[in-house]
Amino acid sequence: MHDDRSITEHRLRRVLKERIKPAVHSRPVPLTVERWEAPGEPVPVAQGLAATYEPCAIGDAWGPAWGTTWFKVTGTVPAAWAGRTVEAVLDLGFDRMMPGFQCEGLVHRADGGEIKALNPYNEWVRVADRAEGGERIEWYVEAASNPILVDHSVTYEGDERTSGDQPLYRLARMDLTVFETEVWELVQDLEVLYDLMTQLGTGDARRYGILRAIDAALDAVDLGDVPGTAAAARAELAGVLAAPAHATAHRISAVGHAHIDSAWLWPLRETVRKVSRTASNMVNLMDEHPEFVFAMSQAQQLDWIKTYRPELFERVKKKIADGQFVPVGGMWVESDTNMVGGEAMARQFLYGKKFLLDEFGIETHNVWLPDSFGYTAAMPQIVKLSGSRWFLTQKISWSQVNKFPHHTFWWEGIDGTRVFTHFPPVDTYNSDLGGAQMAHAARNYQEKGRGSRSLAPFGWGDGGGGPTREQLARAKRQRDLEGSPRVEIERPDAFFEKAHAEYEDAPVWAGELYLELHRGTYTSQAKTKQGNRRSESLLREAELWAATAAVRVPGFGYPYEDLERLWKTVLLHQFHDILPGSSIAWVHREARATYAAVREELQGITLAAQQALAGEGGQELVFNCAPHARRGIPAGGAGRPTARAEAGDGAGAGDGQQVTVEERHGGGHVLANGRLLVEIDGRGLIVSAYDLEAGRESVAPGAAANLLQIHPDFPNMWDAWDIDEFYRNKVTDLVEPASLEVTESGPSSATVRVGRSFGSSSVVQSVTLRAGAKAVDIVTDVDWHETEKFLKAAFPLDVKAERTASETQFGHVYRATHTNTSWEAAKFEICAHRWIHAEEPGWGVAVLNDSTYGHDVTRAVRPDGGQTTTVRLSLLRAPRYPDPETDQGRHTLRFSLAPGATIGDAVREGHALNLPERAVRGAGPVAPLLSVDNDAVVVEAVKLAEDRGGDVIVRLYESRGGRAKATLAPDFPITAAVESDLLERPLEGAAVGAPGADGMVTLTLRPFQIVTVRLRRA
Repeated sequence: MHDDRSITEHRLRRVLKERIKPAVHSRPVPLTVERWEAPGEPVPVAQGLAATYEPCAIGDAWGPAWGTTWFKVTGTVPAAWAGRTVEAVLDLGFDRMMPGFQCEGLVHRADGGEIKALNPYNEWVRVADRAEGGERIEWYVEAASNPILVDHSVTYEGDERTSGDQPLYRLARMDLTVFETEVWELVQDLEVLYDLMTQLGTGDARRYGILRAIDAALDAVDLGDVPGTAAAARAELAGVLAAPAHATAHRISAVGHAHIDSAWLWPLRETVRKVSRTASNMVNLMDEHPEFVFAMSQAQQLDWIKTYRPELFERVKKKIADGQFVPVGGMWVESDTNMVGGEAMARQFLYGKKFLLDEFGIETHNVWLPDSFGYTAAMPQIVKLSGSRWFLTQKISWSQVNKFPHHTFWWEGIDGTRVFTHFPPVDTYNSDLGGAQMAHAARNYQEKGRGSRSLAPFGWGDGGGGPTREQLARAKRQRDLEGSPRVEIERPDAFFEKAHAEYEDAPVWAGELYLELHRGTYTSQAKTKQGNRRSESLLREAELWAATAAVRVPGFGYPYEDLERLWKTVLLHQFHDILPGSSIAWVHREARATYAAVREELQGITLAAQQALAGEGGQELVFNCAPHARRGIPAGGAGRPTARAEAGDGAGAGDGQQVTVEERHGGGHVLANGRLLVEIDGRGLIVSAYDLEAGRESVAPGAAANLLQIHPDFPNMWDAWDIDEFYRNKVTDLVEPASLEVTESGPSSATVRVGRSFGSSSVVQSVTLRAGAKAVDIVTDVDWHETEKFLKAAFPLDVKAERTASETQFGHVYRATHTNTSWEAAKFEICAHRWIHAEEPGWGVAVLNDSTYGHDVTRAVRPDGGQTTTVRLSLLRAPRYPDPETDQGRHTLRFSLAPGATIGDAVREGHALNLPERAVRGAGPVAPLLSVDNDAVVVEAVKLAEDRGGDVIVRLYESRGGRAKATLAPDFPITAAVESDLLERPLEGAAVGAPGADGMVTLTLRPFQIVTVRLRRA
């Protein structure tokens, strides 16, 4: 037989596009259209309905960037259409290639109730299943003219303050039509079979059987009367569609989904509308398709629906009760996981799961994070403590270098906790359920022979939209189809139960799920990151002192509602395109203002509690909210500072000799305090940081620490997201000082200030050594006006470290300093929280920071045979997309070098740097609310219980990676100490002993274990 495959395939593509698809909506009758431009920000629906509308025509331009245009659409169903299915086609000017990234609309009835949303794959609105003829239509379309910002070019359209005022769209179509059901079904038949056919091998008989059936179907279609011949064409396809799948076919659990970024190329306020538009379409689709299941993963987005669209929320609530609309994930938002602090990660689950329990009475068991940019090794324990069992991600498929070896596996965290994890082989969280994607999932699945099933999230996402009726039709046809995987729509938990049951002995992956891409997100938008870090610290302070005051001071009210609201605000901004710095300028401008407001309110809560605790008096009391004692003040307590302690905030100050300053031979200065001797040369660089107690030098021979370096920064793509390793090929060391002076000369502290200029920018660094301190503090004030540049601070250490420890949530993670394999080499930029520690047996050095997350570590062998381990902090970037002004302006960044530090020292100094003391005048010292007698056990949070019952919640963790025993001593009477989960519910475990007669609670912790203790007050 002659090979005519290409002829038939080309024939099908043309006939579908030019004849059959256009015939789905027949007999178009134009609707009457009027318009009203909403001034400024979106208006309430009632205002849009009551507006004065003006005439509008098809082809008219509409919608400046970020504007809202209301269209009034009216018409009458022709009497001749009685008994027919009638739909309107409302095309706002869509580009079908970019759903979710352009204009969108929501159709309202005249009474304000929503009908459905409009987007490139949902431009239809059903009028009647069986029209009577003469029905009158009056609809109002709330149309958002969001600019298209996906082409990675420099644009100022990403902020309402700098965007243009020219219309972006033209109205394309507003018609009443007859919906030809049989033609629509024929389209679905042909598309599914075509997709399947092209995935089969050219030697597969099944491929040719489908090809001949398509040929016969096309012969049966009268191109002049498609509706009248569609049934005959479908009859020719019935046989090949009825052939059952192979017994061993891969099984795909299809879960409806609309990954909606809570902010990205649109501001938060637009996400509120995107969520409503998507949810509206989903509940409508559920009405028509009872088998349809849709998963929504962010409690914040459900809360937005509740707040802004209460009538829609009631519909969603009913569908949740029916089991079709399925909340998943259990987090407040799909957050970043690399940079979010430990307590904040716990609160993502606390507030996310609490919302779902309070509103719907359901508890989620799966954690759903398809798009975050890598996953912390602390996550498995946090997942388990939240009451969840399973974890899902998709993003690891984006890694540039190494293909992840598993799709179903046990993920083991830093403490040894394992969580059953699935990584969908379909390699997208926005599947269209097309044949190509289903075939890819089956081929790509790496558990063949052990497992047989995978999950596919389907629906238009990122900017929202969700599944379509066409995707449901594909699922129906592929449920049992020869040559295809078996596709079944089902709930995520059903998939996980089956996958777990069939592959309980899945392989184990230990440690972080590092994404070999988007490494620049640890650095972009420094002020957003600084706002997050400081907000987390302020929330810790406010809760600690408010809880202490509520227990100690009669009549002091714990601000439950305010703290919950502030936590949720911070949690929202940890979304994986806000905290990572990959959103448009509007988002980060608002984030900076939000963090400022959060700071002011939390400082007010903290001050009110401290004043209530301090009482009336004139003594200066210094409150220490750090989890370790410092300067004579216990953790979580307040005392009168000593004379030496009044010198400053330096961690560790208060013991040791006074600080001296001398001129350095050859230029510069020498600072010493009896514990450290620090040499700053004439260039203003640290050429020696000598540990006098150990007799060890921390700076590598011939090198200089606190060396600022500039690299070019122009990645191949994803400007704000990525740094590519070739940036290292060119570097400029900033070694020429503009100024060098001693600004403080002891005895309690000494400071050398160094000024530099480079490019269009300038920097002033203050290098300070304090009395008794074992760390050198560096404050860096930068006026940054570079473009596509990368600023680093280098610390070349005379340490032979095979690995470094980086702080992460509730512990630390080790990473190799070598690049033996492609896995290590790919980690050329890494994330750390408050510190990185490099150590050889018996001696180490910590590099600490107050708001920096991006780091890199390299190693080199010197001619003298010694090894230099260089730790660098990534301070600032200047990408131009999606925010062309990223990081421009003034920044203050703080970091420290701590020679001779152990990991325990790094933990203590890191907290001290990030949790400054506060002075309040009062009557006398304030004792801690509770204490722990082992410094390895860190108190992460002290608060009152969420149930408003007055119990005290204490969260602790073992911080050094070893076993620990400790005694928790509450300074208030208790009746019980109950180990709890993150939702503060009793948890069976052996970490917490019953309180003794003296109220003491014994704790036994494994390495990095997190323990939440509920102290029931007497």
